[in-house]
Amino acid sequence: MNTADQYLKAIYLAQRIDDGPASTGTLADLLEVSPASVNEMIGKLESRELVEHEKYKGASLTDEGLERAHDALQTYCIIERFLANVLEVEEFREEAHALEAVIDDTVADRLDTIIDRPEECPDCFDPEEDCCKYLEVGQSRAD
Repeated sequence: MNTADQYLKAIYLAQRIDDGPASTGTLADLLEVSPASVNEMIGKLESRELVEHEKYKGASLTDEGLERAHDALQTYCIIERFLANVLEVEEFREEAHALEAVIDDTVADRLDTIIDRPEECPDCFDPEEDCCKYLEVGQSRAD
């Protein structure tokens, strides 16, 4: 997943959180970057017709942008669930964020064969909690 896909994923989640266009501030917070960096990338994504941006209102995904964001979030969910449910990594969110930039579709597809991913993925992702609602976290590992 490249940087553009990470931004598209963040816009998708921010639109769900804000119930409308994604604000620069929300995106900067989600991505842990400066608002200036967000504005620069929004311009690039807009020129590639992946995002529509209206000054002072925010960014919205085009149909193609939505498809790419959906794929990016699904890949992130696969990584997150593999780390948490299979490898039992405690800091799964941090690891998933680091790995999403380097895991390609082939690896994600192979990891997907190991986890039990629900059909509604990635719509089962809770942007407020920053994880899939089916994630098996906090359960006793001693069972």
